[in-house]
Amino acid sequence: MANRGEIAIRVMRSCYEMGIRSVAVYSTADRLSRHVLFADEAECIGGAASVDSYLNIDHIIEAAHKHKVDAIHPGYGFLSENAEFARRCTAEGFIFIGPRPETMDEMGDKISARKKMIEAGVPVVPGTEEPLKSAEDAVEVSKKIGFPVMLKASMGGGGKGMRLIEREEDVVEMYNAARGEAMSGFGDDTVYIEKFVEEPHHIEFQILGDTQGNVVHLYDRECSVQRRHQKIVEETPSPFINNELREEMGRKAVAAAKAVGYVGAGTIEFLVDKYHNFYFLEMNTRLQVEHPITEEVVGVDLVKEQIRIASGEPLRYKQEELSQYGHAIECRICAEDTEHNFMPSPGMICQLQEPHGIGTRIDSYVYEGYEIPMHYDPMIGKLIVWATTREYAIERMRRVLYEYKITGLTTNIRYLRRIIDVPDFKNGDYNTYFIERNEDRLRSRSGFKNDSEPMAVIAAYMDYLMNMEENAGTKPDADHKPNGALTRWRAFGLQKGVLRV
Repeated sequence: MANRGEIAIRVMRSCYEMGIRSVAVYSTADRLSRHVLFADEAECIGGAASVDSYLNIDHIIEAAHKHKVDAIHPGYGFLSENAEFARRCTAEGFIFIGPRPETMDEMGDKISARKKMIEAGVPVVPGTEEPLKSAEDAVEVSKKIGFPVMLKASMGGGGKGMRLIEREEDVVEMYNAARGEAMSGFGDDTVYIEKFVEEPHHIEFQILGDTQGNVVHLYDRECSVQRRHQKIVEETPSPFINNELREEMGRKAVAAAKAVGYVGAGTIEFLVDKYHNFYFLEMNTRLQVEHPITEEVVGVDLVKEQIRIASGEPLRYKQEELSQYGHAIECRICAEDTEHNFMPSPGMICQLQEPHGIGTRIDSYVYEGYEIPMHYDPMIGKLIVWATTREYAIERMRRVLYEYKITGLTTNIRYLRRIIDVPDFKNGDYNTYFIERNEDRLRSRSGFKNDSEPMAVIAAYMDYLMNMEENAGTKPDADHKPNGALTRWRAFGLQKGVLRV
């Protein structure tokens, strides 16, 4: 498992059910990570910095040889969409659980991908089909397409190398900034321009393709709750598109995958405007962070299908055999301070209380006493709920977010509670501007009943400490309860519904 954290554990769980032994790799900073403890075998591959460990192809290949593995799963992030890594795995005699490296090259280059989609009859946003050659070229193309336009890095992702341009006088500055960011982030400063889609929804389709040329889609995911192009909350089915549009987008997603001979699990991402016109955005040639909600409503273990496909087995499903049932929502749990510009908040977890109950799933890798390292992505887990309807799923997510307790560091759990309570989200009336349009409400503590909870916990803990001092050396009463005001405080707090610990 050439990855870390929750996705490593997620893959290993499917391996365990299939009777496949798993090998974890880890950096020196991850020696006590749960994915290391979960695996059948483990190997340290380098220092804390990703470039010395999880991005070090030579070290991963060396570990694979040492443990005599048959296949390598890249998870997502790190080397998951690195064609060189896929080629190296194959050359060294390992099965790479993912698409062909040629497909990664083709779809990783956004300009090449646009050309392929046009050939396949998949709608694309109007824009350039060739790389921009200069700032002057960018100005001319922008004027021809019409403002606003979106400047994008050809090899980009995660919002890097992306700029919204609304005025002609800003083109040159934005062009130079995007190129610099693209070179820094991807080692390639190629950029292109697309027409900006107004009030867009970010909707993606999960696809599976086998080595025999069969491709199916596993329906849609609404991913429009984003901050700086990073997804925060996802749900399926999308509350925005109707069944007719869903079927049409599904057909185009399959056509897109077939056009590049796709093998394995992947995602076709679309932008859908307010008039329900949809356009190809990009293809992710890997498993997505939000894949669990598709598993919940379709009933397919995507990791197991990845492994079977990589083993050469044909798809076990035909399109007409797949359907959605119920509604699922995922919230990304991150160690970050939402009150201070979402700064990462690494540190030790002192208390962890995870929610349980019907329709609740947690994909995570942390535990009490574990210290979250500062070297990697701040996401520490994903909270997923399923229910028969969207209304019930929202109610369930509200409840499990309230039950979720992590102390010792700052997380975004309270921020997620606020998102779920915003009327636009509850009504399904939102697009990729949801965060910006509700920023004041999401940052304000007023109007959210659960935000008074931390003060109650602090007050209870202070009372507990004071009573520990007062009652030091005293004996418990006949009911084995401590003397003093502590019992009365806890009784009052629990009875009134104020205290939750």
